[in-house]
Amino acid sequence: MPMGGWAGKLLRINLSNGKIVKQDLPADLAKDFLGGRGFGIKILWDELKPGTPPLSPENKLIFAIGPLTGTPTPSSGKLVIAAKSPLTGGYGDGNVGTHASYYLKKAGYDAIIIEGKSEKPVYIHVDNDKVEILDAKDLWGLGTFETIKKLREIYGEKAGYLAIGQGGENLVKFAVVVSELSRSAGRPGMGAVMGSKNVKALVIHGDKEVSLYDPKKVRELGAKAAKDIRNKPGYKAWIDQGTMAAVEWSQENSVLPVHNFSEGIFDEVKKIDGDLMHEKYKYKYAGCPLCVMPCGNPSRAIIGEYKDLEVELDYENVALLGSNLEIAPLDPIIKLNYMLDDYGIDTISMGNTLGYVMELYEKGIINDKITGGIKLEFGNPELAAELIKLTAYRKDFGDLLAEGTKVIGEKIGGDAPKYALQAKGLEVSGYDCHAAPGMALAYATSPIGAHHKDAWYIAQEVKHGRLEYEKWKAQGVIDLQRIRGGIFESIVACRLPWVELGLDLEYYPKFFNAVTGLNYTLNDLYIVADRIYTLIRAFWIREFGHWKREYDRAPTKWFITKLTKGPLAGTSLDPDKYEQLLSYYYEIRGWDERGIPRKSTLKRLKLSYVIDSLAGIGLQLNE
Repeated sequence: MPMGGWAGKLLRINLSNGKIVKQDLPADLAKDFLGGRGFGIKILWDELKPGTPPLSPENKLIFAIGPLTGTPTPSSGKLVIAAKSPLTGGYGDGNVGTHASYYLKKAGYDAIIIEGKSEKPVYIHVDNDKVEILDAKDLWGLGTFETIKKLREIYGEKAGYLAIGQGGENLVKFAVVVSELSRSAGRPGMGAVMGSKNVKALVIHGDKEVSLYDPKKVRELGAKAAKDIRNKPGYKAWIDQGTMAAVEWSQENSVLPVHNFSEGIFDEVKKIDGDLMHEKYKYKYAGCPLCVMPCGNPSRAIIGEYKDLEVELDYENVALLGSNLEIAPLDPIIKLNYMLDDYGIDTISMGNTLGYVMELYEKGIINDKITGGIKLEFGNPELAAELIKLTAYRKDFGDLLAEGTKVIGEKIGGDAPKYALQAKGLEVSGYDCHAAPGMALAYATSPIGAHHKDAWYIAQEVKHGRLEYEKWKAQGVIDLQRIRGGIFESIVACRLPWVELGLDLEYYPKFFNAVTGLNYTLNDLYIVADRIYTLIRAFWIREFGHWKREYDRAPTKWFITKLTKGPLAGTSLDPDKYEQLLSYYYEIRGWDERGIPRKSTLKRLKLSYVIDSLAGIGLQLNE
């Protein structure tokens, strides 16, 4: 390809027949979808037969980087993992900071597409032009930490590693893929898809030169941005606590999840907050490759049976495994976090699922017969550890837990679904929304299910008004989705320099143009983001064969229960006002009242091919 930034090759690996093919990256794919998430959805749309079971050999597992990945631009060591999700049945992905991203670019590939299924456990070794499918029988059954350790003993430090644990092997629906530093990706079950293909790990090395259109300008811009970041007023506080600063912030604003998202305030918050973590538990700074504002919090437990156990803490893990389960102090949370990282299971979905079944048990909706005699209660770290292990091996009650909250609710029936904190099948992350309709909308309309990464709108809501349901909130959610989930997930780079320290967003089209040689404005990147979001919506519609507004509805619990603590006590979501807010969202996106993209929108976004595809399943599109 004549452009810079992209490596120019797709690596396709078919595990069923062992065929390895290197293909040229189509120029229109690069220009129209950029990379990362954009590549993930376009490849799945083009190549996946509608109705393909997510855990079948026919599903495709995609590891994709973007034009900025591995370049001298800030925090560009990211990689996106995408597939049809076994947890939701729709599009699924996640991003991870990993050396695998950097080495994939230097190996000469923009994406790896894994197809089929190996007859036996394997791992994939990529070393520049050399690609091998190797026996993993000695690795199968190990946790992610031991797996990566053994592979690193063979291939050394100059490689990137991605692995699954027992959760992925046993097809836990919210299993993730883990890299170094306990970083993980793929909340909607990307680890389960990898396990279904009998792939234990990927090892990636490359030493080719990364193509840059204007190397001098890229280096100058990157250096200037890095200096700007380090000079920001909040820089020191950020590297000291990273996302853990959100514990205190969420408590102050009544959004910290407590007791399965029943409250927004935790009485023992000072035992789990970022100040305490930094003062007593954190023992070094850590970040992703090419990071200039490291947010990692490697922490070591200090008391009792947990002493010296190490893991990397962040807000979501502590909120879901701590306050949501009413567990404190940080030491038992470190243990639970460590177990889940080693098993390769999403900490957010697991903490949410445990809180859910604990509340169902408390309410008498489930009983000892369903739990196998296990008595469920909040505030019990030993119980949580036992349930995590059962989930990882799909043993007894853990077999049900491994399905996630939506399926649990459907199987239990009655009132059970009302208390499941999920949207589209993916569990809500760490922000209670009884008094945050904009954030509730962000969760409900996230393209992968209820996740905060696409639009962390709660911060804007706290600044500009908690209880309004006005059109500006819908616009605000879309603005964030365009930037966070559209641009950053596809160029691919970390969003945190912009989000947390206020790096000027205009840097990013400048980075993009200097790297690629194209001439995109920020508005051009917004159009690409809208194209990606709309194609993801079309993918969901095609997979489901229809679409209903209720799929974009926030969790029922926030409508039918009220907060009882703090200044927002007595607050819940208003169902009628929420529906109006959702209508505003559809209007701005150019989707109809069902949430289906209009023909005019599809044509405007160069997605005309979607029209015939959806018509083929009998769907009538509005103009």
